[in-house]
Amino acid sequence: MACFPDQNNQAISERPLAYTELHCLSNFTFMRGASHPEELVSEATRLSYKGISITDECTLSGVVRAHQQAKQDGIKLLIGSEFKLGNNSTLIIIATHRQSYGQLSALITQCRRHAEKGSYQIHIEDIKRFIRAAVLILLPDYRDPDVVLLDSLSKHYKHSLWLGLNLHYLADEELKKQQLYQLANKFNCPLVACGSALMHSISQQKLQDTLTAIRHNQSIHQLGLRLESNAEHYLRPLETLQQIYPPETLSETQNIQQRCHFSLDELRYEYPSEVVPPGKNATQYLRELVMQGAQQRWPEGTPEKVKNILEKELLLINELRYEYYFLTVYDIVQFARSEGILCQGRGSAANSAVCFCLSITEVNPALNELLIERFISKERNEPPDIDVDFEHQRREEVIQFIYKKYGRDRAALAATVITYRPKSAIRDVGKALGFDLNQVEQMSKAFAWWDKRSEYLSRLQESGINTDTPTMQHFMQLVERILTFPRHLSQHVGGFIISQGPLSQLVPIENASMVDRTIIQWDKNDLQALGLMKVDILALGILTAIRKCFTYLSTLRGQQWTMAKLPAEDPKVYQMLQNGDSTGLFQVESRAQMAMLPRLKPVTFYDLVIQVAIVRPGPIQGKMVHPYLKRRQGLEAVHYANDEIKQVLSRTLGVPIFQEQVIKLAVVAAGFSAGEADQLRRAMARWKKTGELEPFQHKLKQGMRERHYPETFAEQICQQIQGFGE
Repeated sequence: MACFPDQNNQAISERPLAYTELHCLSNFTFMRGASHPEELVSEATRLSYKGISITDECTLSGVVRAHQQAKQDGIKLLIGSEFKLGNNSTLIIIATHRQSYGQLSALITQCRRHAEKGSYQIHIEDIKRFIRAAVLILLPDYRDPDVVLLDSLSKHYKHSLWLGLNLHYLADEELKKQQLYQLANKFNCPLVACGSALMHSISQQKLQDTLTAIRHNQSIHQLGLRLESNAEHYLRPLETLQQIYPPETLSETQNIQQRCHFSLDELRYEYPSEVVPPGKNATQYLRELVMQGAQQRWPEGTPEKVKNILEKELLLINELRYEYYFLTVYDIVQFARSEGILCQGRGSAANSAVCFCLSITEVNPALNELLIERFISKERNEPPDIDVDFEHQRREEVIQFIYKKYGRDRAALAATVITYRPKSAIRDVGKALGFDLNQVEQMSKAFAWWDKRSEYLSRLQESGINTDTPTMQHFMQLVERILTFPRHLSQHVGGFIISQGPLSQLVPIENASMVDRTIIQWDKNDLQALGLMKVDILALGILTAIRKCFTYLSTLRGQQWTMAKLPAEDPKVYQMLQNGDSTGLFQVESRAQMAMLPRLKPVTFYDLVIQVAIVRPGPIQGKMVHPYLKRRQGLEAVHYANDEIKQVLSRTLGVPIFQEQVIKLAVVAAGFSAGEADQLRRAMARWKKTGELEPFQHKLKQGMRERHYPETFAEQICQQIQGFGE
């Protein structure tokens, strides 16, 4: 089975090269990898690689982003991870199928859970216990190889162990090849080419050096041999690889690739089954609970309008198989209510008739015009979103209930990827370049979080920094490149993922910095991309205040209030709000909201919905605020180009205030298909990171131009789209 030099090398080298990169670190190997996962995948595609394996160190944090890019580019993605074993040995494990992926994920969980946050512990016994089917590539220290380790692995993984050969134009590489060939002969395992890439392009080398300095908390000129010897740790062209590697080690990458069949699309997520009583199915039980709730909400009979909404929602929930999601949220809310913990659902799914009947929310569907498609539809092809707020002083009881009921192996918080922002980038890059710490602090104070990238230089100049020197220009280039790079994983504010089986078979779990907290290695965007559902268990101080008010009123006046019994549309409340008296009131307590309240003068609940939405970058940048206020005050006439536009904008007086209105306008006014409109919505959510909005804006303007809408109207919509992206 071993791969050795032979006389057929020349014949092999004349064939078209097929190569798969098997060892590649993204920036989710924090402070080592110098490229985003998407950049690595796209560059591998450009270089005509047959595939690429993202093998970040003891983590799968970057694989979802790589997976999405690989699907878009049409290149095969292999999923793996690297582990440092001691004696300068590195082991790469690559999943071959679904069960193999689950074993890898469970191994990472084992390593992370038995160490402090940010580190891991691995033992050869752990590898043998968890990994039963996978590709293993060992990169040993060829000067002093661990023969005991090699002997153990080669015997346990007789037909799935390779030795990795990584060559980077170093002085002793001929010796390295000879030593590794001898080891391959001795332990009867093939030799395979590995690029050990740390970046997608050689242009990232200075950034990689900077990351190394940040990792060691020293300046670059203090690092010495801890820096990479040269800039060869990038994805190299096929022609270069052919010149460096023995042909048989390159062709061996294809033997490995052909063994690997796993894709993240195979992941199937199941919510816990214990939320459904024995003898009943989820569809039947959910309908039963909803009808019981409807009877309690409307003792004299459910309004016909609500009946129709309920049937439509239940049908969609059944078609998309989301019953367990709603039942899981219901179960958590029932626990909170049984313990006297005030809670209230929000988010798009919470504003539904089903959630009202399940007492997840107190928003009455009979009194509001709510679009079910806003939170659940076949076209959107993504799970619903229910955020449940709990009293901030008692949320911990709810969290521990979830852990106790489902166990640490089935419930964990989603991660939040903490990324570089201007201030943190300036501090870390400045220290890495050896700048004076006082100067670094002066530069970081020149920035505000809302500053645009185009304003960075002017902000530094305003603070008295000379930005024209080569040193400062180099510094700013590094700051620009490191922005949005991940720094570490933190815990989501409350997004739980709960599974039917061991969660570690789906995604690795690791310790959070907070005691009694565990998190998965994916954030909410990763979960959404794979169609996996989370439940948001959030803390809200205003709910604590409301509960204390209820207790006070009960003691003082003997009145028993609940959220459901509060009188709706109280004129005195609106009079208070019209005066700008909203200190401490959730959603309308900011200075901007206080300034807007006397101008908008809300008199209904829907006015408050507009009030909250209008003080946002979308309407402000789209210059929609003043036209709406003038029309509301009767100072400007309301006109609609046609009935389709009127249907979309009538409730906001012909001015698009909400994101969903912009999406609908793209369909009715610019000819977008439902799929294109959904792509626009997604692009708005991530445009600051990926810059994907420009093609949509061009298509929007072109579509409106063809349908004879004024150019100014199209320009306003484009400005608002960019504002929503903020």
